[in-house]
Amino acid sequence: MRFSNFVVCLLSWLVLPAFLMAGESDFLTNTRQLTFDGKRAGEGYFSNDGSLLVFQSERKESNPFFQIFLMDLETGDVEAISPGVGKTTCAWINPDNNRVLFSSTQDDPNAEAEQKEELELRASGKERRYSWDYDEYYDIYAYDRTTAKYTNLTNTKGYDAEACYSPDGKWIVFASNRQAYDGSLDEEGKKKFAVDPAWAIDLYLMKADGSEVTRLTETPGYDGGPFFSPDGKSICYRHFAENGATAEIMTMELDNKKTTPLTHLNAMSWAPFYHPSGKYLIFTTNLHGFNNFELYLVDTQGKKAPIRVTETEGFDGLPVFSPNGDQLVWTSNRTTGQKSQLFMANWNHEAALEKLGLTATETAFEDVESAVEGNKKANRAEILPVDIARHVEFLCRPELAGRLTGTEGERKATAYVASYFEDLGLKPAGEDETYFQEFEFTAGIELGPKNLLDITGLPELKLNRDWRPITFSRNGAIEPAGIVFAGYGIVAPEAEGREGYDSYVHLDVKDKWVMMYRFLPEGITPERRQELSRYAGLRYKAMTARDLGAAGIIIVSGPTSKVNDQLVPLASDGSFSGSSLPLVSVTDEVASAILKSAGKDLGTLQKKFDTGEPAMGFEIPDVKISGSIDLVQEKRTGRNVVGRLQIGEHPTTTFVLVGAHVDHLGKGRNSSSLAKDDEETMIHFGADDNASGVAGMLEIAEYLSDLKAKGKLNARHDIVFAAWSGEELGLLGSHRYVEDLGKDIMLAAHSGLIGLDFQRAVVAAFNLDMIGRMTDSLVLQGIGSSPMWRSEIEQRNVPIGLNLTLQEDCYLPTDASEFYMDGVPILSAFTGSHEDYHTPRDTPEKLDYEGAVKISKLMALITRSVSQKEKLPEYTEQAKPQDQVRANLRAYLGTIPDYAAEVTGVQLSGVTKGAPAETAGLKQGDIIVELAGKKIENIYDYTYAIEALKIGEEVTAKIKRGDKIVDLKITPGSRD
Repeated sequence: MRFSNFVVCLLSWLVLPAFLMAGESDFLTNTRQLTFDGKRAGEGYFSNDGSLLVFQSERKESNPFFQIFLMDLETGDVEAISPGVGKTTCAWINPDNNRVLFSSTQDDPNAEAEQKEELELRASGKERRYSWDYDEYYDIYAYDRTTAKYTNLTNTKGYDAEACYSPDGKWIVFASNRQAYDGSLDEEGKKKFAVDPAWAIDLYLMKADGSEVTRLTETPGYDGGPFFSPDGKSICYRHFAENGATAEIMTMELDNKKTTPLTHLNAMSWAPFYHPSGKYLIFTTNLHGFNNFELYLVDTQGKKAPIRVTETEGFDGLPVFSPNGDQLVWTSNRTTGQKSQLFMANWNHEAALEKLGLTATETAFEDVESAVEGNKKANRAEILPVDIARHVEFLCRPELAGRLTGTEGERKATAYVASYFEDLGLKPAGEDETYFQEFEFTAGIELGPKNLLDITGLPELKLNRDWRPITFSRNGAIEPAGIVFAGYGIVAPEAEGREGYDSYVHLDVKDKWVMMYRFLPEGITPERRQELSRYAGLRYKAMTARDLGAAGIIIVSGPTSKVNDQLVPLASDGSFSGSSLPLVSVTDEVASAILKSAGKDLGTLQKKFDTGEPAMGFEIPDVKISGSIDLVQEKRTGRNVVGRLQIGEHPTTTFVLVGAHVDHLGKGRNSSSLAKDDEETMIHFGADDNASGVAGMLEIAEYLSDLKAKGKLNARHDIVFAAWSGEELGLLGSHRYVEDLGKDIMLAAHSGLIGLDFQRAVVAAFNLDMIGRMTDSLVLQGIGSSPMWRSEIEQRNVPIGLNLTLQEDCYLPTDASEFYMDGVPILSAFTGSHEDYHTPRDTPEKLDYEGAVKISKLMALITRSVSQKEKLPEYTEQAKPQDQVRANLRAYLGTIPDYAAEVTGVQLSGVTKGAPAETAGLKQGDIIVELAGKKIENIYDYTYAIEALKIGEEVTAKIKRGDKIVDLKITPGSRD
């Protein structure tokens, strides 16, 4: 063991409540119990490559004491290391993964007698209080897994234990009280040793074969639990005071024995362990109570205040990081029976650096290379659950922070994919002979320096305290104008069985600012709330006020709304298109001051409007608003990863494409997040969406690459593999790929190099999006894109045996749609939505890896089959897509908006064959600026305009085509 009897006596595991506090989630995610067998287990340490874990456990019926075991982290297999005789502790794995170091009393002549005595005591119903006796027979042994032989490396009377190898495997550092047995202690020392054998324990260094033993510490008090730093130049350890009551964390430089205390907590702090970055250590302390041991961090220089990690009552100790630093294993009694076992969790290195006030040193690609190296397998042709899980685990690491497009997390994720492609031998198929294809996009909105708001009679208003621009506001100067109040600012037309609602009855808002409540009346019935909710969005309210001639809008939450933040957050609502009006939100205090000029009270007024009964708006006299709004669009660059499995010496002019989107929602709430209030700052890990799809795509690439290497892939068409980014923001990455590939093909065709159009260059596009949560069946979408798919799926599913649901629809909210709209047959694998969709709860442990393997195998077989066919899949057009984006739209036009385009209006990326839009003459690239007399500035205006259309009644659409405005007549069809 790596602790004194003052500590271990606590491991009798008092019955204490075990619950995970919120603070732990800053550092630890996906916490799970790693060991279950036996009475207790603890002290787990990784091998250098992270594939093995050595630990101690009381699980042998013939021996009541700890024995050493080795766990294969790929298979879960457990191998006994110690011989089963005597007591054992403190194991470590040599970098060669063959030799295992541990301390044991196996050569004690009384070992078996002590075992028998302890077993008889327990059989009688009694049990000793757990403690550590520093048995003088403890020696350090090296076990050879190949020969199954043990070598005693110390063979010296006294406690020799707590040993570990240096990173290169050449040295061993350990703890020992051997000098207490060599006659060198004075009388005072002998007395102290008799009371506490740990008092005489110091640190020693020796070569891996047990030679050249050197004493490192000589300070009175227990020095123990040493570990080498990642570079092997220093060690960390704990130093106990002479009375054994307190301990502090220390480091020592091995070349000069210079020691540095890192903690001054005056508590029992022990079991330090370096993070692989070398930036900080993690350790155990009872700072919060004698019986409550928690994990803490401290920087390696000891210049920062230690930071608390765990907040679970009871025992959390003996923490160790995985070699790549992304996981933590520790011993805890947070089990149901409060017995110690090993626990594992994902570690948030970035959070640790941030809390400690440190900066990162490692590069994304260094992390990527080690992860890719760890994912290499001897048998590439076999797709296994552990293979899928490894990819998912990497993509869901906290340091990738949810893989939001354009962030460092996305770059790490795409670097991982590119490195894996390279390892498989795929040819770079991106830009400039790389695997990457970059695209620029608008990533967010920031406040510029020229934001100013002035309201008559009010003191200077402070930005972000008193007021804030709304995300889609118009920029520029605000000319002085008056203010009117319009209640909730809602206009809902009367319909059959539904009363109308109009906040603007008899209210003149032309060239005035309209102040209105943020949401909708709080006191109305649920049914009425449903009726009005579609008209209560800020975008809709802004459009309504704009069409009535308003000069601007002031939004106030009001006291009955009970919001956490009275100001509208400056966050994306799913679009970065703006309005032609300036829009601001103000606090209740500011709004109350404005209303005083009209003799009104904000709260009283809101209660009146909350009833939902008709209420008149009014003008606010003698108050004007002016100033300026300065919102800055943040531009970022995302990137796809594209690799080609080239069949012959030269690329084929046709290819099959297999893709999956690698991006997700990042950290914190955004317009697509469905996070709960208590999850609003958490990472959206996106295990199912879509780490699962990327993992499947990578395994398909590996499987087919192996077949090619073995001469078993008789393909006629190359196979291109792609990890798309920007999918969550509107299919940005796949759109860019389709756009660029189309241009390249057109250029080649005009140059006489090939005679193919886009459709025939891309034979078929296969997509994997959310394949990790299979329940009853796999959903295969896009079946209607080619008559080949049904027979192909039936044939290739024979060896797999999946239960399938086949869907005809080809207009999907995923990357496959970009290819279908350009005439490519598609097939998309999907296991369905679930309650964790787009929340931080979409985590790796919830995936069905066996199911993901089967899906990947099926898609791999279909890809292989199509790549070998001489006859290309025939493309089938669909005249009427199901609408996957908008709800409650009865009128149907058949236009396909380009969500990536940054224009005023709505640009079309295509129109559905045979739909009203095609009949009317609309084309790809057209920009709709007006529909049925309503101005169209963005996708929201367009959606609301369509809602107002009457089926079968012709309307005019104003189209910007190039530099011209074209009027087209269009007759809406029905979606029903």
